[in-house]
Amino acid sequence: MQAAISNFKLIKKVKDDKFDLEKLHQYTLLVNSGVRDFQVGVVDNEDNRVLFFEDFVLGDPKDHTEHFEAIKSLFESHELLQAGFWKQIIIGIKNSKFVQVPSSLFSEASSSEYLKFNAKVEDEEVVLHSSASSTDAVTVFAIHKGLHDLFMSFYQNVPVKFMHQSQALISGCLTCAQSDSPLYIYVDRFKLHILCLRNNRLTYYNQFAIKQFADYVKYIMLVMKSMNMNQETSEVVLWGYIGKNSPHYQEFVKYIQNVSFGGRLPHLKFGYMFDEVQEHHFFDLFSLSLGN
Repeated sequence: MQAAISNFKLIKKVKDDKFDLEKLHQYTLLVNSGVRDFQVGVVDNEDNRVLFFEDFVLGDPKDHTEHFEAIKSLFESHELLQAGFWKQIIIGIKNSKFVQVPSSLFSEASSSEYLKFNAKVEDEEVVLHSSASSTDAVTVFAIHKGLHDLFMSFYQNVPVKFMHQSQALISGCLTCAQSDSPLYIYVDRFKLHILCLRNNRLTYYNQFAIKQFADYVKYIMLVMKSMNMNQETSEVVLWGYIGKNSPHYQEFVKYIQNVSFGGRLPHLKFGYMFDEVQEHHFFDLFSLSLGN
């Protein structure tokens, strides 16, 4: 496979020596799809060992057509993505068109109406919903019909589950929850996600578009104030695209002082070859595995 072509570029790849093409039938394929990035993961269902990982950045698509073409090109040139023998496929969707609905109130027939409270649903979009055993809410979200049809065209004979990134992050944080109720933050390439849990239940989740570094601090301090948290003493757990020695992190801790980096999900196993991937990276991708 080419590492880079005009509309996508491979940034990182890790492959466990235990990965076996003859055992795809016992593996779950994880796909995380954003407008500007795309990740792939493979988990062995027999022992929850992560066997394969890739991180891609896409070009800057001008419209939906260019976005779909980039993903189509990636699939058509990929050694694994078109395989049809997976035990299960979970596709994560990264966008801002979603809403969380309490399970006790959810009615599938009303999915579009729920979503309209939080986003405008376009004619060319498909409204989906998904749930996870770790949460008591159903996530309703929209995906462009062209993208949905593209994924389904590749996986016509394999069980496919679509999840929204928000649901993956909520499930992941609930799995890693700590008793002293810190603020949980996921720094994505183009967005900031902030979550708060109380008594192992979600009390706050939102995502914010980031244009400059000052936006990170502004939104975090705004949420901390609304949750009656102290920026000097309240604990903040951080995942995502930020390094411990990066200038952004050094600036970040000047304002938010009690910060630690989150670890990997406790149910997943990683071989030594994954030591080159920092443990707080790609938390959303690996949290898709909680959608089983």
